[in-house]
Amino acid sequence: MVKRTDVEFEVDGGVKLRGWLFVPPGEGRRPAITMAHGYAGVKEMGLEPFAEAFAAAGFVVLLHDHRGFGASEGAPRNDIDPWRQIADWRRAISFLETQEFVDPNRIGLWGTSYAGGHAIVLGATDRRLRCIVAQVPTISGYEQGLRRIPPENVGAVEEAFSDDDRAQLRGEPPRRQAIVSDDPSIAASYRAKDAIAFYTQPLPEGAWQNDVTVRSTRAARMYEPGQWIARVSPTPLLMVVATNDTITLTDLELAAYERALQPKRLVTIEGGHFDPYLSMFKHSSEAAIEWFNQHLG
Repeated sequence: MVKRTDVEFEVDGGVKLRGWLFVPPGEGRRPAITMAHGYAGVKEMGLEPFAEAFAAAGFVVLLHDHRGFGASEGAPRNDIDPWRQIADWRRAISFLETQEFVDPNRIGLWGTSYAGGHAIVLGATDRRLRCIVAQVPTISGYEQGLRRIPPENVGAVEEAFSDDDRAQLRGEPPRRQAIVSDDPSIAASYRAKDAIAFYTQPLPEGAWQNDVTVRSTRAARMYEPGQWIARVSPTPLLMVVATNDTITLTDLELAAYERALQPKRLVTIEGGHFDPYLSMFKHSSEAAIEWFNQHLG
């Protein structure tokens, strides 16, 4: 049976990231996969089934919470800097390399949504990775903002960013907003019904809170991982794209895939952004396993 243990490792600033390490039965060094969640997600939020499926296929799997989220340390809490998350993820790769049962020459990476964007950046900039999977990845924060924020609301969003920065100059903590809400009077990152259902799914007490810093939204609107996609090659890239993705936007993902160089593969999933975790889990997980077997096995 696959063994799951709690692990921790230190990143810059003395912060400890915590997660789960899944080790399949067997002897000797085995290929490994490092995983993390997307925007404001925690490891309990739909990722354990992927980790268990990968481990059952014979891979050691490290699934960690990002800095400031879930079980990991980091302050302020629920503050998202994509470049800090990427730097921390490199340390997760280094941590995997130290494990006596891991073959350091056969490490792959799986990222989803916002972390799917991280997967593209890491695939382009860390040649220790032998392959990557980017599931429903963020491609362009700017383009996503154009689609999801009505033009008449952009001015108020920009002013909220400026007010937050002025407040921090005065010594106040970063201002906050909801991650999901269907109340238009409440500032929130997402209002779509499928996003609300996914983020508010039942979780262990204290694992997640509906709260994120305002400056996280500014950072997201500045984040352009699609600019790195042509540089992933020669590292093999699998992209898993939902055909009706209104979060990271299907057309942006497909256009980015066209810019990627070989070796690459595209798998499309019927449904919206969250269906690869839910109704289409079998399809998305099996596609990733096939890719990892091909390039790590």
